[in-house]
Amino acid sequence: MIHSHFNRKQHEGSLSHPLYQTSTFVFDSAEQGEARFAGDESGYMYSRLGNPTVNELETKMADLEDGEAAVAFGSGMGAVTGVLMHLLNSSDHVLVTEGVYGCTYGFLELFQDKYGIQYDLIAMDNEAQLKKYLRPETKVLYVETPINPTMKLVDLTMVIEFAKENGLKVVVDNTFSSPYLQKPITLGADFVVHSATKYIGGHGDVIAGVAIGPEEEMRTIRMTSLKDVGAVLGAFDAWLLLRGLKTLAVRMDRHCDNAELIFNQLKDSRFIEDIIYPGDENYKQYDIARNQMKKPGGMISFEIKGGKTAAQRFLNELKLCKVAVSLGDTETLIQHPASMTHAVVPAENRMKMGIRDSLLRISVGLEHHEDIWADIHQALEKSAE
Repeated sequence: MIHSHFNRKQHEGSLSHPLYQTSTFVFDSAEQGEARFAGDESGYMYSRLGNPTVNELETKMADLEDGEAAVAFGSGMGAVTGVLMHLLNSSDHVLVTEGVYGCTYGFLELFQDKYGIQYDLIAMDNEAQLKKYLRPETKVLYVETPINPTMKLVDLTMVIEFAKENGLKVVVDNTFSSPYLQKPITLGADFVVHSATKYIGGHGDVIAGVAIGPEEEMRTIRMTSLKDVGAVLGAFDAWLLLRGLKTLAVRMDRHCDNAELIFNQLKDSRFIEDIIYPGDENYKQYDIARNQMKKPGGMISFEIKGGKTAAQRFLNELKLCKVAVSLGDTETLIQHPASMTHAVVPAENRMKMGIRDSLLRISVGLEHHEDIWADIHQALEKSAE
């Protein structure tokens, strides 16, 4: 993460990755320009098609996910839509984990309404359930694990084996774990997508996405979904992500350690109705977490007694912890999914997903755990008054 894929001799000995803040590149001759656009000669042409700073990020991300190649996008949704647009045609069908991120749900609705691409939201708890919803038109299994925001896990080994037996492509949103905690491609997944805005960047100062997959297919995605739709990542944003990657390991260790400590405090609180955390030994999916995740991660979801009213009172009393969507930042962030990230999902579907009005999602930050807990505790006390 710190030293790989960077030859300082090619960059005047620069310690930091150079920022190639340029929109276009100059050719030595007309013939060279023709050769590059024809694909007969490697090299850069225009930053929407490729940029050295962005390429450095892509190479590192492919390496970290044990994939063949990566393509960076201007947002996490750019990565999600870029891969799905590549894999799906009109009238195709996709199976999607229940509780999927709100904007991914919105995109699936858009594709269904405009292009007839069908989808089903299912729990993916077992092979029998997958078989029940499998159609001749099914082409893709789209998986989030842990699922946003319910923290439910999907057994990747089971899902991938089912997909291989039925000729389906598997796409895994690995945003909540990062490649430091979970590597779906090593288990057989075809594609991994990230909102690099989160743990990859880690500092709340960039919007970006990355997709990783087979080299030939990623080349096609670059020259179609990325080039023609245009969800391109800028060089400066790529430079910020390269900076973030250098500290990914130490940040993830701290996120995970803090989350475990906060979970142990929250689980005994009289104000909490339910708590969902992959590191909970009493959690029914604890074994799945142990099998496919290096650590349980930095995310916790919990239900507060008193429903939406109590949840909003609690949020309004916080001082250190920030009420904000997103996750993976240095700051501890808390949000109310039913009225924020998943507001686009109809209430009936939210309830089916387990996203009730009492549910809160916390991204545990890098502050001292005693400070985080002191703020949460005082807000719980005041919200109950």
